[in-house]
Amino acid sequence: MIKRLMVSFGLACMAFLGTGASAQGRDLPDFTDLVEKQGAAVVNISTTQVIKNHPGSMPFDENDPMFDFLRRFGFPRGTPGMPGTPREFENKGLGSGFIVSAEGYILTNAHVVADADEVVVRLTDRREFKAKVLGSDRRTDVALIKIEASGLPVAKLGDPNKLKVGEWVVAIGSPFGLDNTVTAGIVSAKGRSLPQENYVPFIQTDAAVNPGNSGGPLFNMRGEVVGINSQIYSRSGGYMGLSFAIPIDIAMEVKAQLQAHGRVSRGRIGVVIQDMTRELAESFGLPKTQGALVAKVESGGPAAKAGIEEGDVILKFDGKPVNQSADLPRIVGSTRPGSKAPIQVWRKGATRDLTVAVGEMIDEDKPGAGRGGRQRGKSMEPAVNRLGLLLSEPGAEQRKQLGVAHGVVVEDVRNARSELRPGDVILALIVKGVQTEIKSVEQFNGLLSNLDKTATFTLLVKRGDNQTFLSIRGFGESK
Repeated sequence: MIKRLMVSFGLACMAFLGTGASAQGRDLPDFTDLVEKQGAAVVNISTTQVIKNHPGSMPFDENDPMFDFLRRFGFPRGTPGMPGTPREFENKGLGSGFIVSAEGYILTNAHVVADADEVVVRLTDRREFKAKVLGSDRRTDVALIKIEASGLPVAKLGDPNKLKVGEWVVAIGSPFGLDNTVTAGIVSAKGRSLPQENYVPFIQTDAAVNPGNSGGPLFNMRGEVVGINSQIYSRSGGYMGLSFAIPIDIAMEVKAQLQAHGRVSRGRIGVVIQDMTRELAESFGLPKTQGALVAKVESGGPAAKAGIEEGDVILKFDGKPVNQSADLPRIVGSTRPGSKAPIQVWRKGATRDLTVAVGEMIDEDKPGAGRGGRQRGKSMEPAVNRLGLLLSEPGAEQRKQLGVAHGVVVEDVRNARSELRPGDVILALIVKGVQTEIKSVEQFNGLLSNLDKTATFTLLVKRGDNQTFLSIRGFGESK
């Protein structure tokens, strides 16, 4: 009896598991219809760049598998006198794109066609066309190219704002030159900010994307393009589960400007901003962590003329909320230069409404900030203060060299309670939204002595050519 019960129980379990597996199988996504209907709108893009008078350069693109082979076996890029390197050679590149107009307009990445002397588009029916680059925008990494053809299959566009994290997505492209390769994954995150990428709220996915996929479309399950595959995070050069796509709505806004003008015009207001942290919000008296903290205002710029000050927290721009600092460049950049926009800031414990005349961003690389030798003035206060800092007051000549009208110089840091470094110039102290300019070591140390050792406060600091806010939560007497 016990054996029969056990056998019956086992059979029941097998039946249950079989039913579950069958149901699970039926629930798995099927991408075949999507690929059949939309795959023809995806193209392969190959580029050629003629390199002249570079006898020490390596004649292979990093996307070319041969590049990795040679690098691994002792011939890295730029090796002087590398055997067989001609004085003039063609640098080949591979990428993907997709057709957005039956008349031959194609979207891809700016980095795919950058500096190319020739761009060739190959369709799924094996036809090849030379393409003209109508314009590219490096800030969003979007480019518009055109081939002379008509009646082409067109990709269906979707709304990336309706995407949900966890939703299935499909990438189609030409990784390593393998045309119309299909990979699938899910949306891992939305609105992802990446370092040095201030104008794109990326869609993060785990769909496999490799060199050659760049510029190809990311589809939702309805067969609609929701993004352009642009970047991967990788320590090996290949896919590691982190892929990033440009939302198609942003790409189409760029496309409209490139098609009409050949370039993208963006707004700017002339501020340097930083993220708000919980400690900074507490120092400025903000009820919650939000907004973009203004670390520096460009002299004579749109923000300065509008009355925006260092230490302001921008909460809204042109009626749109600024939930985090990364939101502001995107909102301002999409605002038409020359227009006037309302801006709401938090200052000294209250909101203020201002109006700024939006300027135009010049699309050029900014030179790197120089790191000149640190200038020191004569110390007026040799004792280490409560923060463990040895400070000095800069003289008139040193203030001119530092580019400041007031402040104290950090000569030495004797503890790790803050992120201050020798050479920093402390310009202001902010407590509960009240900002006090620092004009002497005695004044600064006096302000510190009046604070409770558990107090949270913020310092406005000039470091090199930049200004930043550093928040400090609590401190004890230095030893």
